Amino acid sequence: RIAVEEALKEKGLYIGKEPNKMRLGLCSRSGDILEPMITPQWYVNCSDMAKRSTDAVRNGELKIVPADHEKTWFMWLDNIRDWCVSRQLWWGHQIPAWFATKKGENLEKNDMANNDRWLVGRNEEDAMEKAVKLLGCGKDEIVLQRDEDVLDTWFSSGLFPFSVMGWPDNTDDLKGFYPTSLLETGLDILFFWVARMVMMGLELTDTLPFHTVFLHAMVRDKEGRKMSKSLGNVIDPLEVIGGCSLQALQERLDGGNLAEKEVARAKKNNELEFPDGIPECGSDALRFGLLAYTVQGRDINLDVKRVVGYRMFCNKLWQATRFALTFVADFQPTATLLDDLKSSGKMTLRDKFMVSRMMNGAGAVNDCFTNYKFGDAQQAAYSYWIDDLCNVYLELVKPVVYDKSEENKEKRWAAQATLWLALESGLRLLHPMMPYVTEELWQRLPGRGSLGDAEPETIMLAPYPEVVEDLKDAAVESSMSDVLEVIKACRSLRSSYNIKPKDLTEFYLKASGSFASSATSQTDDIKTLGKGASVIVNPADSEIPETVGTIVVNEQLTVLMNMKGLVDYKVEITRLQKTLKSTSNPLEQLRKKMAADGYEDKVPEELKKANVEKLDGLVKKKEEIEAAIADFERLAALES
Repeated sequence: RIAVEEALKEKGLYIGKEPNKMRLGLCSRSGDILEPMITPQWYVNCSDMAKRSTDAVRNGELKIVPADHEKTWFMWLDNIRDWCVSRQLWWGHQIPAWFATKKGENLEKNDMANNDRWLVGRNEEDAMEKAVKLLGCGKDEIVLQRDEDVLDTWFSSGLFPFSVMGWPDNTDDLKGFYPTSLLETGLDILFFWVARMVMMGLELTDTLPFHTVFLHAMVRDKEGRKMSKSLGNVIDPLEVIGGCSLQALQERLDGGNLAEKEVARAKKNNELEFPDGIPECGSDALRFGLLAYTVQGRDINLDVKRVVGYRMFCNKLWQATRFALTFVADFQPTATLLDDLKSSGKMTLRDKFMVSRMMNGAGAVNDCFTNYKFGDAQQAAYSYWIDDLCNVYLELVKPVVYDKSEENKEKRWAAQATLWLALESGLRLLHPMMPYVTEELWQRLPGRGSLGDAEPETIMLAPYPEVVEDLKDAAVESSMSDVLEVIKACRSLRSSYNIKPKDLTEFYLKASGSFASSATSQTDDIKTLGKGASVIVNPADSEIPETVGTIVVNEQLTVLMNMKGLVDYKVEITRLQKTLKSTSNPLEQLRKKMAADGYEDKVPEELKKANVEKLDGLVKKKEEIEAAIADFERLAALES
């Protein structure tokens, strides 16, 4: 622009200049204006390579997971253009092209008319041989000038699967390790890298470099923004693993190479997101948390607070396993423990339930891994530990393991064997997702080192849990599901009447269908988890006291609880009356607001709909409180 202005002035054609708003590209480092310049470049015709690559996906030779990314693959490769492979950089693989001239010739290498003088060869000697044939003179009369451009990064990267094995030589490594099987990478470089590897693999080796491509989600911040230094929202995994104070986060920014404005923006973001710094989470919690996020789909909107939540799961796993180890401290496992347990004839319904859940859990996680559903695998493993092992079985076996009487010897052995197997299998199930804590706990299991020559030294070498189909028991799981419904109702009754945990209660069940048989066969389990002193299934009406609270679960189950001597009715009535007052006041205010003049005309529909829902909720709550007060008054009258 400056040169043009000076030339106009010299010719007397310059009239003047004025500011004109426009978008200019500026270098982020120097601030210089970036001026586009058209220059000759090297291109690769990709038409044939692209067609072979799309055909490979269409005919099933190449599998892209998740499959919905196939449309991106076809969009790019079905509309392929010539690929510009030259870059004006100081690093990279220099393009193997030489410009040939005779001594004394002065040809412009960027002139398209001289394109025939460009010679491509594996090395300079190869290019010289071609120059001799082209120019018809001796080597001593020829001058070769190599192009200073380097190959596009993705060109070099596209050669990676086979070039690192010694290609183009047919080395032992190439024969042994090419092609590979699985490529795992980010969805954002499906075309830039993956397609280039496939195209070049097919073109140069006539073989697909891999048969499956798994594309993982992109990690973004919790607002869904791409992590970038300029936004100041980059989270260093090491800072999540080891923890980091706010001061350390800010000092890291000061020591970087960001512009002053970017540093200020990043510091402000840190103060908002991590006012107390980043708590130490450990690598297991970070890995487990990232796996949980993969069920979202294309992006992971990472919130460190959720990773902290999975740190709590690590603590739960540690504490629960350490507690369970006290139950099996005097237990000696065998190398064939699962077969021994199965053939012992000593298993109770709860033991069979746990083994069945163990098999189903292993099946679910294996299926998810096989189909690259890592988020679902994480959820299945989490559910096995929390829902099946910790919340149910571990609680059910407490009284069994604590009872060391001779009469309980067989039940106790079966419970210990089942618990040991559930812990050991569960740790192996979790190991790929949480390697460190599972290794530590696995090594602490009793009997470690005494299970024969085939026993692995580390959980890393232990076989992954497999499913034994005949140990799955749908009938037992259905029965336990019924029992858990009963237990839920028992707990709900205790909670609604504020029964203290130490006070055991008498339960009466009116059950039919599967609930009747399930409850009858597992009354001990109902007493254990429902905090019951006794559980009577289908008693005569004359056996049921009048001082009972009732909850109707469904048409097949009603649970009643005797509350005589367990509840201070006056205290409960007073408490409920206060709650009723705090509910009635906003209810009346809302009714007045909705009955006011102009409400229907002036209030937006969305707000009116929200008010109706709020009103319904308050009315329902008021009715429930009034019913509870009436129930307490009835019970108080019966005991007086």
